[in-house]
Amino acid sequence: MTLSASPSTDSFAQARGVFTICPTPFTQDGALDMDSIATLVDFQIAAGVAGLAILGFLGEAHKLSQAERTQVVAAFVGAARGRVPVWVGVRALGGAGAIEQAREAEALGAGAVFAAPMDKVSDAQQFAYYAELARSVRIPVVIHDFPDSFGTEISAELVARLGREGGVPMIKMEEPPVGQKISRIRELAGERMRIFGGLGGVYLLEELQRGAVGTMTGFAFPEVLVGIHRRFEAGDVEGAAAMFDRFCPLIRYEFQPRIGLALRKYIYMRRGAIACDAIRAPGMRIDALTAHELEAVVASVGLRIDAPAPAL
Repeated sequence: MTLSASPSTDSFAQARGVFTICPTPFTQDGALDMDSIATLVDFQIAAGVAGLAILGFLGEAHKLSQAERTQVVAAFVGAARGRVPVWVGVRALGGAGAIEQAREAEALGAGAVFAAPMDKVSDAQQFAYYAELARSVRIPVVIHDFPDSFGTEISAELVARLGREGGVPMIKMEEPPVGQKISRIRELAGERMRIFGGLGGVYLLEELQRGAVGTMTGFAFPEVLVGIHRRFEAGDVEGAAAMFDRFCPLIRYEFQPRIGLALRKYIYMRRGAIACDAIRAPGMRIDALTAHELEAVVASVGLRIDAPAPAL
């Protein structure tokens, strides 16, 4: 049963700004924390995000049962109440599983899905997979391009072809060096492929300068990324750069491989967005020294770790 109307393809075509990749909240004993999903959604909307993205790597989707996955999608869509779109991550071993996940997300009210590529297939097979996925649902499909985690590279040429011929109009692009690939995609596809950055916001300024329309990433001070994007969109490139430079130490520190999720959940807990920073196994946790170090970085850029959104 659809919980809320999905945004139209036309509204998706205008999507831009900061889409926060949300963590999945758990209680201390590892159960889903549905109350924290509601508070996290309100927190993100108060921070000014353009949308929410769930069940990506930060959402620990690979640690959820199918029933839990359904509960999480329904809870986020229900908590959003149409105020912002909710985009849902899709990853499966084959096309049938990906289509099943995408159709369920659509039925539950998702505005789009962002789909991981198939593993170890040819460009022709990859194109067929994404094109079939796009045909299987009425909501848009976003390419999730993250070779460091998926182990699969998607060439700029294939991305552009999917935009021109495959019915796939957007990419969450996380393959460094990001600048060159963004420019190449835009050269080949123009406006037929809209580009969101990612990678923790580490390259947000360069992504925007190259033609990205926003970012889809996790960062526990989302109002910072929102502020950078808004300044850039208003033509205040100097102001956007100054804001990026001010907060870059925190963006860099929070995006550490393997422990980034733990750092983000800790900040979200301290800011009152979620009740607990629990992570399901396997997953690296932070110790007292790391927590102290993180708090020092937050303070060094002029923020308070216990301040609710918006902190600016």
